[in-house]
Amino acid sequence: MAVLWDVLGFGAVTVDDLIYVDQYPLPDMKVAVVDKQRQGGGLVGTALVAAARLGARAAYAGILGDDELSIFTLSEFAREGVDCSPVLRRAAARPIHSMIIVESVSGQRSIMASFMGVQWRGAQDIDAGLIAGCRVLFIDHHAVAGSLRAVALARAHAIPTVADIERETEPGAAELAPLVDHLIVSVNYAQRKTGEGEPERMVQALLRLSKVDACVVVTAGERGCWYGGGAAGDGVRHQPAYPVPVVDTTGCGDVFHGVYAACVARGEPIDAAVRMASAAAAIKATQQGGRAGIPTRAAVDNLLSRYA
Repeated sequence: MAVLWDVLGFGAVTVDDLIYVDQYPLPDMKVAVVDKQRQGGGLVGTALVAAARLGARAAYAGILGDDELSIFTLSEFAREGVDCSPVLRRAAARPIHSMIIVESVSGQRSIMASFMGVQWRGAQDIDAGLIAGCRVLFIDHHAVAGSLRAVALARAHAIPTVADIERETEPGAAELAPLVDHLIVSVNYAQRKTGEGEPERMVQALLRLSKVDACVVVTAGERGCWYGGGAAGDGVRHQPAYPVPVVDTTGCGDVFHGVYAACVARGEPIDAAVRMASAAAAIKATQQGGRAGIPTRAAVDNLLSRYA
């Protein structure tokens, strides 16, 4: 079958209403809103946009409806060149709606998300033809049943999978991470999952839990990330974070995932994928919102050239 997309993803897409304040409010405290914006977001949504801005052919295969939020999501994807032809349209479906408070002083944020009306693509809605049309499959922890089916089909077609897993509360979620070829998780998830206190040992523990020849990346914000396994070799390596003036960390992890997936689709070595993903996430942190600051390939190359 002909390859239609470099990166195919399904899972969380959101509409983010961002509220910027100078200082995060304490209980019973009033603060002034200094700015507000609406942007597209979500683990999978932002990752696909990041992959597209790096030049990858990206596609979304989730479920959306005909409401205002779905229409906004589809229009944002179209503007970014993300193919939505695999999307299933169901009238009652809608994306996640997030309200995000960003503290201007630190760039840190708090997220409140509504899942009302959200529908996940199930195993019955995923066939071999869909999965065989991509170079890389990208999933998250939301549509677990569909993800397990998609990962099995991807493995049958020798298609690598990249996953963003933040929690394992959904039924069957614990089965998913050990089946993924490229598992990229936060240090908080890795600590909960492994019980280890140091990122290097977290990577080693997650590799031992894997049922495939996986590569594991544990991200830790301004501390950088640790990775190992697969084509990265047996040892655990550290990639420092690139120093930038932080404005807003919303979406930085999602950008890391999307750029990494685009690099895998291009056949880049894991070391190069981690460097590019780290640089893209750093550049994103210099602008407001989850998607507005996502860089192009030229911007990533420019930052990396300064640290060559």
